[in-house]
Amino acid sequence: MWSFSASGCRWLGAGGALAVAVGGWAAGTLPVRGGGALWEPRGSALTVAGAVLAYLGLTLLVAAWWRYGVLLARGLRDGVLATLACWTAPLLLAPPLHSADVYSYIAQGAMVLEGHDVYGSGPSVLGPGDLGWDAAASVGGNWTDTPAPYGPAFLLLAAAVVKVTGGAVVPAVLGLRLIAVGALALTVWAVRGLGGGPGGRDGALWLAALNPLLLIHVVGGMHNDGLMIGLMVGGVLLATRGRWVLGSVLVGLAMMVKSPAAVALLFIGVLLARGGGARAFLKGLVLPGAVAGAVAAGASLLAGTGFGWLRTQSVAAAIHTPLSLTSDLGLALGLLSGGEAEPVKSVVQKLGLVAALAVVAALAWRAYRGRLDPVLGLGLSLVALVALSPMVQPWYLLWGTVVVAAAAWRGRAGQVLAVLSAALVYETQPSGHTPWYGFVLAGLVLAAGLVWVRREPWAAGPLPRPPVPPQRTRGAREATRAGDSAELRPPH
Repeated sequence: MWSFSASGCRWLGAGGALAVAVGGWAAGTLPVRGGGALWEPRGSALTVAGAVLAYLGLTLLVAAWWRYGVLLARGLRDGVLATLACWTAPLLLAPPLHSADVYSYIAQGAMVLEGHDVYGSGPSVLGPGDLGWDAAASVGGNWTDTPAPYGPAFLLLAAAVVKVTGGAVVPAVLGLRLIAVGALALTVWAVRGLGGGPGGRDGALWLAALNPLLLIHVVGGMHNDGLMIGLMVGGVLLATRGRWVLGSVLVGLAMMVKSPAAVALLFIGVLLARGGGARAFLKGLVLPGAVAGAVAAGASLLAGTGFGWLRTQSVAAAIHTPLSLTSDLGLALGLLSGGEAEPVKSVVQKLGLVAALAVVAALAWRAYRGRLDPVLGLGLSLVALVALSPMVQPWYLLWGTVVVAAAAWRGRAGQVLAVLSAALVYETQPSGHTPWYGFVLAGLVLAAGLVWVRREPWAAGPLPRPPVPPQRTRGAREATRAGDSAELRPPH
């Protein structure tokens, strides 16, 4: 398999994506109600067979992606967009994969239309006869009574999808997938525009857009992180081209999907302030945030949901996720102390956020001083924020990975993030559950990948050029022709 050409990788990955989609029809995150004959839960034997098929397909997709990246790192030029289309197409009509979050989006959009306070209650307030009632039945247990942590811009989009589809589950899911594909297209545009640093656009798109973690969780799972990333990276691209006001508007819209996009404002400020004096410094420090703040205020008023999103940003931290290092450490210390574990866990989580802010500030200062590319600094900041966050899901890694890809995909950070992406895609089942063997598979892939990084580090410099046949001089060509003539003459 590892001798596959680029074309072989393209079709191997497409076959893997098709297997993921077909397996998902039996083992995906199928709705409890409203799926009809199309997406109804199957018998246990068929569900197991579907899960096995989906995992095999996922492994083929990861293997094809990995080999394709190695070829690109060695200087291959190929039709990356054609490969992206081949790998994305099989997922377009699949049921939700690896997460039930899309049902929360539908229910929250319905809550906006039904006049419920989406920042004061959860989808459980929807009853029979309400729009989104069928979708609310499929919301994961932790989120049934949890207020929305998303900004009003996304809730307006979700409400529009519910209104157009009448809240029917299957059409609403496909409507949100259309938004996810649009977010993917926006990401591709922005990453291509930023260039990818040494190695060029093809490799940047490989790490950012062809990444199985993105295909599975943004296209397959329809997580709104994809929309946040697309708007955020698009805003950064515009800022690097001198259009910082419009860039800040896009980042403001990204914040109104999910708030972590606000980190990008700091680095847009760095782009404004670098090379100037105190006035430029103050301009960079204040103006991008002011523009984005005006966008946030306008979106909040337009949506009619008010500013409740400000108080729901911490609701997710109440749910323990095993990938959160600070939550795990805090819980362990709390249990070892012999007292209540939650207070200790809360303190450690807050310390983690303080440490993340310190890392972000240090990276921004280095970028301001000209010691670090601001786009790369943003990517590394988002990675640090995820690593030290009290709530971590596998697809959160994409926040920083896409940005790092756009700046320096062939650097050591890009290579390590590729390994982490390949590992974390195994953490959840197609059904959205997190089984113990998901962590085992992720650990095995991570260990193998880190060994590979150590043995075959990618150079961060220019791509190696393909070999060029040597040019022969005129004298050599004449000598060759003379030799050929001599061979043709009969012996004396």
